[in-house]
Amino acid sequence: MRPAGPLAALIVALGVALASHAQFVRAPPPPPPNARVGAPVDLTGYWVAVVTEDWRYRMMTPDRGDIAGVQLNAAGRALAAVWDPAKDEASGEQCKAYGAPAIMRVPTRLHISWKDDDTLQIDTDAGMQTRLLHFKGTAPAAPEPSWQGYSAASWEGLGRAAIAWDARRGERPTQQGHLKVLTSQLRPGYLRKNGVPYSAEATVEEYFESFREPNGDRWLIVTSIVRDPKYLTQELITSDQFKRIPEKSGWRPTECTAR
Repeated sequence: MRPAGPLAALIVALGVALASHAQFVRAPPPPPPNARVGAPVDLTGYWVAVVTEDWRYRMMTPDRGDIAGVQLNAAGRALAAVWDPAKDEASGEQCKAYGAPAIMRVPTRLHISWKDDDTLQIDTDAGMQTRLLHFKGTAPAAPEPSWQGYSAASWEGLGRAAIAWDARRGERPTQQGHLKVLTSQLRPGYLRKNGVPYSAEATVEEYFESFREPNGDRWLIVTSIVRDPKYLTQELITSDQFKRIPEKSGWRPTECTAR
């Protein structure tokens, strides 16, 4: 039995409305083919560290035993108390304070570029270090520990494709995302140049965020969380600021120093 009268008209109208709406409903964009295309923010370019706090720990070498602000256990304090830069120089370990847990605290310039579509590269002029942030693949099963270790990277937040999708739908673009980096497989080194230690068990969790000021200045904020069950009694959390600079402005590669 067919519905008649007003009910039939209502059903027909509803069917037409649904069919019309379906014409404008599209599937969301496919995932980006690689990390470079899917980047929600562009971190590439040259950046200079802007030191606004902890001046005496970052712009100069503190006295031996000065561990203020770092929660070391007894074993860590004992190592910091016998720091000897001459011994590091003699053993060829001048780069102990330039490892991944400390390099962003060094007053340095950064050059960030894409090594390939799924690997972001960070070069520093201080200590001439190179960090590779891997968006794909897994860490080697039995790697040789290094100053920069192995860094697994991922974008958090919507990428360019999703932002463009919002724009096509006439909606306000969603806030852009940031970069998350997890680093392990480290060679033991120093959190500060005066011998404050971290061990091979240390890991680093980092968040890279960038924003532009109304005057056009571009800033990069790197928040780091260092965990070390061997020497630290709690996480060491720091935040470092970098300002975008003209290409290679002031770029001066210098070797690691132990003092």
